[in-house]
Amino acid sequence: MEEVNFGKKHSHSFFLQKSQELIAVRSQAGKKLASALCCEQAHQAIGDSERVMHIEDADVQVFKLPPDSDLSKRKALLRELPDVRFAASVLVDPLTQEPVLYTENIFLKFTDQLTPTQCLVTLNELGMTIKQQVPYAANAFFVHNKDCHGTDVCSLTLKLLEREDIEYCHPEILRQGQRRAIHDNQWHLKKTTVTYQAQIDASANVEAAHEFAQGLGVVIAVIDDAIDIDHPEFAGPGKIVGAQNFDRRNSKQGPRPKNALERHGTAAAGVACANGQVGASGVAPRARLMPLKLTKPLGARAEADAFFWAADNGADIISCSWGPAEGHWADPTDPRHTQTFPLAASTRLAIEYAATKGRNGKGCVIFFGAGNGNESVDNDGYSSHPMVIAVGACNDQSRRSAYSDFGKALWCCFPSGDQPHPDPKFKPATSIPQTRGVRTTDLSGKFADSSNGAFTDLFSGTSSACPGAAGVAALVLGVNPMLDRQAVRQILADCCDKIGHADDGPLGHYDLNGHSHYYGHGRLNALRAVHLALERL
Repeated sequence: MEEVNFGKKHSHSFFLQKSQELIAVRSQAGKKLASALCCEQAHQAIGDSERVMHIEDADVQVFKLPPDSDLSKRKALLRELPDVRFAASVLVDPLTQEPVLYTENIFLKFTDQLTPTQCLVTLNELGMTIKQQVPYAANAFFVHNKDCHGTDVCSLTLKLLEREDIEYCHPEILRQGQRRAIHDNQWHLKKTTVTYQAQIDASANVEAAHEFAQGLGVVIAVIDDAIDIDHPEFAGPGKIVGAQNFDRRNSKQGPRPKNALERHGTAAAGVACANGQVGASGVAPRARLMPLKLTKPLGARAEADAFFWAADNGADIISCSWGPAEGHWADPTDPRHTQTFPLAASTRLAIEYAATKGRNGKGCVIFFGAGNGNESVDNDGYSSHPMVIAVGACNDQSRRSAYSDFGKALWCCFPSGDQPHPDPKFKPATSIPQTRGVRTTDLSGKFADSSNGAFTDLFSGTSSACPGAAGVAALVLGVNPMLDRQAVRQILADCCDKIGHADDGPLGHYDLNGHSHYYGHGRLNALRAVHLALERL
C-alpha cells in the first residue's frame, strides 16, 4: 500500500495499492504512443489487453492485462521500445479498483512565515528542481527530485510533510474525471407549453427576471472539455473574453473542440449565457463568456492553473460541470457511493485564491455540479468545498432529479432533465416518470448534428443545473456588481422556492435554516434573486 496525504491543514490520508493487472505506457517527448505500439514486440506485450484509460495531453495509456499475465515480462518488452518513455505498474483505489496515476512532480507549500529566499535555499538542500512557482498561493511550488522514481515519490512526500516548515506536500495525483451530464421548449426558463403537448410550470422564473437583468457586464468562466466559440449564439463584439486552452498538445486551437465528442462544454456554456438570438437563450444572455478548455485528469497542475487564470483575467463567476467519478444512481450496491474524494492541495489553494482575490477582492462566485450518482455530495472534495456553491438538479415536475447528489453541502437546485436508466437490472426505489432535458447549444460547423443543427434538447444532469445557477448569479451581479461572493451566495439561498414531494421522506424536509438534504435551499427563483440584489443597492 502507498499512502498519500495532501497536507496538515486539511489532512486526509488515503491509500493506494499496486495493481497486478494494469500497466501504464507513455511515449517519448515528441513521439506518438499509437505509432510506438504498432510493432510486433508491442503486440506481444499488450495486443491481448484492453485499454481502460487514455490521458491525451500527456499521451499516457493504461491497459488491463488478461488474467495470469506476467506483468514484469510485459513491462520489460515495452521498455525496450525506443519511442516508449516508460512502462510502469499502476496504483488503484482499493475500494473501486479504478486506476490512479501519479507523476514524479511534487506539489510543495512551505508555511507563510518563510521568506522567498529561505524557500529557495531549502528546496536546494532537498535536491528539488523547481518546475513552477505557483501564483495562487504563497511559498508554493511544483518541484521534481531527479533521484526519486516511481512510487518512491509517495514515501518522500510523506517524509517531507513531517517537517514543521512544510504545510502541504503530495505527488501530482491524476484521476479520471467525469462530466456532470447524463426556444419555446426552454421550460427551465419560463412557464411554457412544450412541443404543443404539455404545459410545464417548473422553471427558475428566468424570463420574468430578464425584464430587469440579463447579465450585462458580467463574465462567466466555463471550465470544461471544450467550447465552440464559433457558435452563432456566442457571436458579437466582446462576447468571448480570456479564452484559454490548458492542454499542451492542442493549445493553438484555443478552447475549440477537436472532435465531435468534445461537446459538453458548449452545452454548459449555452445554458449559462447563450445570446438567445438563433435557437436557445442562456440564463444570462448578455453576460460575456470566458471559455477555458481543460481535459486533463482531476488533480493535474493545469486544473489549478485554470482557476487562477479565470480569477486573474476578470472572471466574476466560474462554472464547473465536472468532478470525480461516481456510483450508478440506481444501484445502491455500487461501492463508489461511499468513496471519498479529497481535493489536491494545489487545486484547493487555487479555488481559495479565486474565491478571495478575484473580482478585486470581492471574490469570484464558484459553482460545481453536485454530481449525478444519487449519493452524498459531502464525499466530493470539489463540490463540498466551503467556498463552492454545489448545485443539484430538479425536474419538470418540481422534484429532485433521481440521479442528483444530496447532502449538507448542497446549496440549491436548478431545473434539469431526469432520465431513468434503460438498463432493466437497475430499479429505482420509486416510480420515476421520464422527463425532458434542457434546450441549449450544441456543436456547430463541421461537427454539427445533421438532424438538430447546432442545438440540443437533451442536455441534462447537474452538468446543466450548474451553469444555470451560474447564470442566475450573473443576473444578480448585473444589477448589483458591488456584492461580494458571500452576499451573492446568501441571495441564492434566500431566493429559492421550497419545492419537494410527499415521497421524498426526511431527506426532502427543510430544517429551521431552510435547508434540505435533497434540495439545498430549494429551486432558484431568478426574479426573486434579482429583486433581492436590487434591494441591496
